[in-house]
Amino acid sequence: MLYYALVFLVIALIAGVLGFSGIAGASAGIAQILFFLFLAFLVISLVIGFFRRT
Repeated sequence: MLYYALVFLVIALIAGVLGFSGIAGASAGIAQILFFLFLAFLVISLVIGFFRRT
């Protein structure tokens, strides 16, 4: 799942180097949102897994 966040981060870095600031900003924003979304899913799955064991 973090693959998509990394893809958007790479797109943002390449677009930033080439001077496409609008695309770089949008891609970096999408990568940031995806990262925190997937981090929240990880925490939720860990909590659910902890409660299933007990």
